[in-house]
Amino acid sequence: MTPLLSIEGLTVELSTGDHSFEAVSDITLAVARNEVLALVGESGSGKSMTALAIMRLLPEPVADIVAGTIMFDGIDLASAGEVTLRGIRGNRIGLIFQEPMTSLNPSIRVGPQVAEVLRLHKGLDAASARRRVEELFEQVRIPDPKRRYDDYPHQMSGGMRQRVVIALALACDPDVLIADEPTTALDVTTQAQILETFRDLQASVEAATILITHDLAVVAETADRIAVMYAGRIVEETTTEQLFVSPRHPYTHGLLGSIPHIAEAEEETRTRDRLPEIAGTVPALWALPPGCAFEPRCPRASKRCVGERPPLAELAPGHTTACWHPVETAG
Repeated sequence: MTPLLSIEGLTVELSTGDHSFEAVSDITLAVARNEVLALVGESGSGKSMTALAIMRLLPEPVADIVAGTIMFDGIDLASAGEVTLRGIRGNRIGLIFQEPMTSLNPSIRVGPQVAEVLRLHKGLDAASARRRVEELFEQVRIPDPKRRYDDYPHQMSGGMRQRVVIALALACDPDVLIADEPTTALDVTTQAQILETFRDLQASVEAATILITHDLAVVAETADRIAVMYAGRIVEETTTEQLFVSPRHPYTHGLLGSIPHIAEAEEETRTRDRLPEIAGTVPALWALPPGCAFEPRCPRASKRCVGERPPLAELAPGHTTACWHPVETAG
């Protein structure tokens, strides 16, 4: 498939006083139309920073793109001017933020907030924008959309606010959709409903989608491909099915091993044993080891891992891993 959004060698540097370090290092990704690419990793791995870099919403001058390209429809977003970016953000590229209470203006009713995007990018008049917003609210399964149009964010539940944010991101039928932890802080039932709504609407507009999450279970039935991040770098990328069947990086293997299953949970209850966990903690980005960042926590580490950083290499068609000692395949 031809990529709609293509990222090559993206590096984002953070500066704090007299010190600087790479928060995102040499990221290469591509996503095609009607494809969902999941970006997975622990908090602080660089997932959200990657999303902000794509949208050029980095907090300058603290954060800055120092290398790489972000190609979208022949435009390099990494070096594009602000006028060009204003025509793309919220229009051709939609962003669903983590927390709807911080991405919605609490003093403005939710309907007019979505309508403003339509009036700005699509030139709709007030009446046409309202009709379109009510249609969007119905599509994202907000009950009684005509009445809800005039609600303030605080009058809605967390799940309803998240649906408004999805409607906001999809209002202009974007070519690319970036969803940054769209189910954070929601209960399990609401999470499932939001993900179902998100997937249905994403497919209807045939957008190229990047779904950012820390939870592999969330993307098991949502994503087509998964890229796993650790300490600002991609350590493994392949299809969702292949990742769950045969993870090659020890970090990915550990993440999947820590996901509870019903039978295992029942056994744990009987024996009082803990679920498997990855030993140690994620290293600080400003104090990464010279070799593999996962080496201090890796049971497969060798002397080579201590001093030499592994490149992202293709171990099988469509399956890349950055590891000197990848886990053997199941077969």
